[in-house]
Amino acid sequence: MSAYLVVNAKITDQSQLDQYMAAVGPTLAGHEFKVLAVSTDPEVLEGSPGERTVIMEFADRAALHAWYDSPEYAEVRKFRLAGTDGFAIIVDSL
Repeated sequence: MSAYLVVNAKITDQSQLDQYMAAVGPTLAGHEFKVLAVSTDPEVLEGSPGERTVIMEFADRAALHAWYDSPEYAEVRKFRLAGTDGFAIIVDSL
Protein backbone atom coordinates (compact mmCIF):
# COMPACT_ATOMS: atom_id res chain seq x y z
CA MET A 1 0.00 0.00 0.00
CA SER A 2 1.48 3.35 -1.02
CA ALA A 3 2.33 5.82 1.71
CA TYR A 4 2.33 9.57 1.22
CA LEU A 5 4.45 12.13 3.01
CA VAL A 6 2.57 15.40 3.29
CA VAL A 7 4.54 18.42 4.49
CA ASN A 8 2.97 21.83 5.00
CA ALA A 9 4.86 24.76 6.42
CA LYS A 10 5.22 28.47 6.75
CA ILE A 11 8.66 29.58 5.58
CA THR A 12 10.40 31.40 8.44
CA ASP A 13 13.98 31.50 7.14
CA GLN A 14 14.42 31.24 3.38
CA SER A 15 18.20 30.79 3.65
CA GLN A 16 17.73 27.64 5.77
CA LEU A 17 15.16 26.30 3.29
CA ASP A 18 17.55 27.07 0.42
CA GLN A 19 20.26 25.00 2.17
CA TYR A 20 17.74 22.17 2.56
CA MET A 21 16.73 22.32 -1.12
CA ALA A 22 20.38 22.27 -2.20
CA ALA A 23 21.16 19.20 -0.06
CA VAL A 24 18.03 17.02 -0.10
CA GLY A 25 18.45 15.49 -3.58
CA PRO A 26 21.36 13.17 -2.80
CA THR A 27 19.55 11.80 0.27
CA LEU A 28 16.87 10.42 -2.05
CA ALA A 29 19.33 8.42 -4.18
CA GLY A 30 18.46 4.74 -4.09
CA HIS A 31 14.96 5.36 -2.71
CA GLU A 32 11.95 4.79 -4.93
CA PHE A 33 9.60 7.78 -4.68
CA LYS A 34 7.54 10.26 -6.65
CA VAL A 35 7.03 13.92 -5.93
CA LEU A 36 3.32 14.36 -6.59
CA ALA A 37 2.90 18.03 -5.71
CA VAL A 38 4.85 21.08 -4.64
CA SER A 39 3.00 24.33 -4.12
CA THR A 40 3.71 27.74 -2.68
CA ASP A 41 0.27 29.04 -3.64
CA PRO A 42 -2.37 26.66 -2.29
CA GLU A 43 -6.06 27.45 -2.34
CA VAL A 44 -7.05 27.27 1.32
CA LEU A 45 -10.52 25.92 2.02
CA GLU A 46 -10.20 25.51 5.79
CA GLY A 47 -7.71 26.36 8.52
CA SER A 48 -4.47 28.31 8.41
CA PRO A 49 -1.82 26.28 6.60
CA GLY A 50 1.59 27.54 5.63
CA GLU A 51 2.37 28.61 2.09
CA ARG A 52 4.52 25.58 1.13
CA THR A 53 3.08 22.11 0.61
CA VAL A 54 4.92 19.02 -0.65
CA ILE A 55 3.39 15.60 -1.27
CA MET A 56 5.63 12.60 -1.96
CA GLU A 57 4.63 9.00 -2.68
CA PHE A 58 6.60 5.96 -1.48
CA ALA A 59 5.85 2.25 -1.99
CA ASP A 60 4.81 1.87 1.67
CA ARG A 61 5.51 3.23 5.15
CA ALA A 62 8.67 1.13 5.47
CA ALA A 63 10.09 2.67 2.27
CA LEU A 64 9.17 6.16 3.44
CA HIS A 65 10.81 5.59 6.84
CA ALA A 66 13.91 4.08 5.19
CA TRP A 67 14.53 7.50 3.66
CA TYR A 68 13.06 9.82 6.33
CA ASP A 69 14.85 8.10 9.22
CA SER A 70 18.16 7.68 7.38
CA PRO A 71 21.27 9.37 8.81
CA GLU A 72 21.74 11.16 5.48
CA TYR A 73 18.31 12.77 5.60
CA ALA A 74 18.58 13.53 9.33
CA GLU A 75 21.57 15.76 8.53
CA VAL A 76 19.60 17.67 5.89
CA ARG A 77 16.21 17.72 7.64
CA LYS A 78 17.61 20.07 10.28
CA PHE A 79 17.74 22.85 7.67
CA ARG A 80 14.06 22.40 6.80
CA LEU A 81 13.09 22.39 10.45
CA ALA A 82 15.17 25.52 11.11
CA GLY A 83 13.65 27.35 8.15
CA THR A 84 10.00 26.43 8.45
CA ASP A 85 7.18 26.09 10.94
CA GLY A 86 4.66 23.41 10.05
CA PHE A 87 3.96 19.71 10.03
CA ALA A 88 4.80 16.46 8.27
CA ILE A 89 2.39 13.52 8.26
CA ILE A 90 2.19 10.09 6.66
CA VAL A 91 -1.05 8.93 5.12
CA ASP A 92 -1.75 5.59 3.43
CA SER A 93 -3.43 5.08 0.09
CA LEU A 94 -6.82 3.45 -0.08
